[in-house]
Amino acid sequence: MAPINTDYYQIDDLLSEEQKLIRQSVREFVDSEIKPIIDAAAQCHEEIPYLMKKLGSIGALGPYIPEAYGGAGLDQISYGLIMQELEAGDSAVRSAASVQSSLVMFPIFTYGSEEQKQTYLPGLAKGDIIGAFGLTEPNHGSDPSNMETGLSKDGEGYRLNGAKMWITNAPVCDIAVVWAKDDKGKVRGVIVQRGMKGFSSPETVNKWSLRASRTGELVFDNVYIAKEDVLPNVEGMRGPLSCLNSARYGISWGAIGAALDCYKTTVNYALERTQFGKPIAGFQLQQKKLAEMLSEITKAQLLSWRLGVLKNEGKASPQQISMAKRNNVYMALEVARECRQIMGAMGIVGDYPIMRHMMNLESVITYEGTHDIHLLITGHDITGISSFL
Repeated sequence: MAPINTDYYQIDDLLSEEQKLIRQSVREFVDSEIKPIIDAAAQCHEEIPYLMKKLGSIGALGPYIPEAYGGAGLDQISYGLIMQELEAGDSAVRSAASVQSSLVMFPIFTYGSEEQKQTYLPGLAKGDIIGAFGLTEPNHGSDPSNMETGLSKDGEGYRLNGAKMWITNAPVCDIAVVWAKDDKGKVRGVIVQRGMKGFSSPETVNKWSLRASRTGELVFDNVYIAKEDVLPNVEGMRGPLSCLNSARYGISWGAIGAALDCYKTTVNYALERTQFGKPIAGFQLQQKKLAEMLSEITKAQLLSWRLGVLKNEGKASPQQISMAKRNNVYMALEVARECRQIMGAMGIVGDYPIMRHMMNLESVITYEGTHDIHLLITGHDITGISSFL
């Protein structure tokens, strides 16, 4: 693939040398370890072998967690760039890193006890421990505050009952950070370990999207949760929603990676594919499509970069994060669809990444808050009137 300029507004000038070096190292990892095998993994509905350990070896798991707990202590823009490069390989790869980082390591670091941090974070950072995040339920997706999974007091601990659905890494996780309501109706976070009696995680199969990712349920049948396994420093929906904010931020960057991979592939194809005596890149309609794609990618890059600056300064609001997630994933999905059109029948075959990215993005536009829900979050922020009630 010939080099294609995707930095139309010279955003690299806004990045530090360390940030660019991190991006390049992850890009090289994806080029050597992911892209050569990802089509076969997706076609066969199989996970990428040893993915979590490989991600841990390049520092892609919990990169913003302090070094004292096994992380790299990186800033939020570096985290975003890592997510971008991983999703250029495949959304399943970015999802694995995102869940581990933002939905498992983040809550343990932010709300866990010192013992919990020391016990789990170093292993999670290395990929020796695989984590999952339990919030979505069979009857409660966009409305998690009405979750049915419950914690009932049992001596010094609790009994956990209920089920979570559409959980990345569920079939292979060693631990799960699970959110449930206690006897007082307060949402609490608990750490559930593989092997606890009454805990099972059946796999969800026959997916047309995220086929290189293991998805499943988390089922709890009177699982005993010791008080040492309860996150002590958070109550209420603030806990799980703060995790989602971190994950959504990473997704806003990741979607750019998928769009860039589709765009670069298609520009090269259009320059090489000849019809009516010249490359199809020479026709006005194709140039219109490519110009619009690059415009939208550039806007998304600027949106996520600015959001990263705000994150580093502790100023990013949940509403700003919602806007970036919604905009950038929609952009990436539209880019993938337009790329498929330009490439014709070649856009659907595994020799090219277009259809794989498109199908993955159909999931990404729904999880971590659906496209419509994020629109309503922005609408609420504009008007001050909630449309959810």
